[in-house]
Amino acid sequence: MSLYLGLVHHPIRNKRNELVTTSVTNLDIHDIARSSRTFGVKKYFIVTPLEAQHHLVGRILGHWEGDKSGAYNPDRQDALAIAKIINSVEDAMVEIEAMEGKKPLLVATGANFESWESDAYELGRQMKIDNMPIFLIFGTGWGIHASLLEKADIRLKPLHGASEDGYNHLSVRSAVAIYLDRLTQGPLIPKN
Repeated sequence: MSLYLGLVHHPIRNKRNELVTTSVTNLDIHDIARSSRTFGVKKYFIVTPLEAQHHLVGRILGHWEGDKSGAYNPDRQDALAIAKIINSVEDAMVEIEAMEGKKPLLVATGANFESWESDAYELGRQMKIDNMPIFLIFGTGWGIHASLLEKADIRLKPLHGASEDGYNHLSVRSAVAIYLDRLTQGPLIPKN
C-alpha cells in the first residue's frame, strides 16, 4: 500500500469562508508524524508556502535529526524522518508521482462535508485491491478551501462520534489517527 499524508495550511478557509494560510504547530508535526509512521505512511507532507514556517519546521525537524536528540528519543527521530515541509499540495503530488511512477489519487477529508464519495473503510479495501498511491490531505483552520477541494478525486465521509447532541470537533491530530486506522486496519469484525 502506498499511502501519503498532507497537513494543509494553505489554501484554508477561516470561519468567514475566506482563503487564509494557517500557522504550523509543533504538536501537529510530532503527533501526526508518529501516527503516520505507526500506520505505514510513506511520507508526511506539511504544506505551507510561508518561508518563516519552513524555517520553523526545519528547526524542529533538525533538532531531532541531531545525534544527541536522536539518542534521547530514537522513536521520535524515526517518526519525524518521514516528515517534509513543502510549498503546495501540487508540489507534493509531483514528488509522489516521481516516487511511485504514477499520479496519486488525491483524497480530501473534512468534518463539515455534506456530500462524499467514500468512507475510510471502503477506500482502505480499494487501496489494497488497486495498489494505487493515495495522497490523503487534512485541513487546518476551518477546513480545506474550495479551490483545493475541487481538485480532489475523492472526499471521505466525515468522522462522527457518539455525542447525543451532535458535537463534532476533533483535533486534526485525532482525526488523522482515526482515519489512518480505518484505512489500514478496516472495521473490527466480532468473533463468533
